[in-house]
Amino acid sequence: MSLNTLRALLLLGLWQTGRRSLTLASELQEQPKKIAVIGAGIGGTAAAFYLREEFGPLVKIDVFEPGTVGGRLATVKMGDYEYETGGAVIHPLNLHMKQFVDKLGIPQRKGLPSKMAIFDGKELVFEESDWFIVNIFKMLWRYGFSFIRMQMWVESILDKFMRIYQYQQYGYSFSSVDKLLHAMGGDSFLTLMNQTLEEAMMGEGFSQVFINDIVAPITRVNYCQSVRINGFVGAVSLAGADSGLWAVDGGNKRVCSGLLYHSKSDLIPGKVTSISVKTRPSKRGNTVSYYEVNYVGESGLAHSLYDIVVIATPLHQGKSDITFTGFSPPIPTHYPGLYHRMVATLVHGTLNVSYLGTAQPASEFTVSDILTTDSKGCAINSLGSLDPVHIPDGYSRPPASYPNVWKVFSTQSLTQEQLQQMFLSYDSVSETPWLAYPSYRPPHRRTPPFILHDRLYYLNAVEWAASAMEMSAISARNVALLAHHRWHKQVGKVDQEDLHTRLRGEL
Repeated sequence: MSLNTLRALLLLGLWQTGRRSLTLASELQEQPKKIAVIGAGIGGTAAAFYLREEFGPLVKIDVFEPGTVGGRLATVKMGDYEYETGGAVIHPLNLHMKQFVDKLGIPQRKGLPSKMAIFDGKELVFEESDWFIVNIFKMLWRYGFSFIRMQMWVESILDKFMRIYQYQQYGYSFSSVDKLLHAMGGDSFLTLMNQTLEEAMMGEGFSQVFINDIVAPITRVNYCQSVRINGFVGAVSLAGADSGLWAVDGGNKRVCSGLLYHSKSDLIPGKVTSISVKTRPSKRGNTVSYYEVNYVGESGLAHSLYDIVVIATPLHQGKSDITFTGFSPPIPTHYPGLYHRMVATLVHGTLNVSYLGTAQPASEFTVSDILTTDSKGCAINSLGSLDPVHIPDGYSRPPASYPNVWKVFSTQSLTQEQLQQMFLSYDSVSETPWLAYPSYRPPHRRTPPFILHDRLYYLNAVEWAASAMEMSAISARNVALLAHHRWHKQVGKVDQEDLHTRLRGEL
């Protein structure tokens, strides 16, 4: 089956998923009465949405969030407009995100033309032309067919990645990240997890020069890390350089608010401090276990009992301090590994184009996205001209000779001296430090489990394969299916890779 045919089938089939789930849920007896979701980012709100589909209208779903809905999808206001500071772009093949905006009726943001350049800390080593054919010849002259081969390599990985939508459409779920990856891409995806992107691409015959000049700038802008990240997340990063990327009108965080509303969940503005397992006698004479969620809410300390709990916030140092009591074997408060620190700095000012080593006058400098090579002379990971999250009618991006909002990614806070080097003048600066995604260093450690206890699930385990909005949505769908199948003891659709065999048998 060709990739295009598969995509068409998936797009036609996705709408059936919700109807199938609700029908099934209504037929089954003794649904859970209360479910807790901890975290209201894209993962948590998508989990609430899918849990409602799986368990039907009667279950009470509480979503705990101490901050703002959206998590790492966030905006900041500068002047008259709001700008994206968190997760910024969505791939055209991210089918769950596409389904969300379609179902919620949120339009996609208007796209504006963009041009890319690569900066080595001293000068621009590559600059896109306004003419597509000129860009092709530039790439061919410098790197031969490497760029086209890279797109084909990423496409082959995406082709396998797309299998997860078919599995989920038919209700299949997986108990671990490794099993989910294996269902997508077999041993090849697990191999990618255990080698660096650099190793994987050199094994495919790409030159070190091409990797340094083209691949590294992409991983630096998308994950603020080098080509020594694992090959799987590296491929996800390279897919993020495809054409057709889009964003949500008004800010990507609107998807989270919409999913929360659509799921008919109750938002509890509180910080969860601990989760313990409790046993109570049931009316049938046996004992039943519940999870006690303890939190600090608007009225102080509080707690509530739940049948199922989904944790949709990272259980890692610096990200969460939830403790677990009464569990055997014990559940760790923090899992191994660290989240990578990066800083998003928004600056409203006039760019100093000479900082980029170009002799072009600012009035003629039309590059909007500056990526950087992994060289000692580069203090920044990227520099980009930023458009508002809502593009008003008549808006056009100002040329570099005029003040505009620029977003700078760096691993450290920018000093005043660095800002003065980059900008001729500036009147406002907004800094957002993020522990945005894991620090990806193969070989692949054993990822945290999706199942922490009998009915306690950990959605963010998937981030240790790759962190992206769509990865969180895939994990949310997986966890909702997993929770449903395990609640009703339907083991036939857990950790099975026989979908294609079954489909062939039905034809």
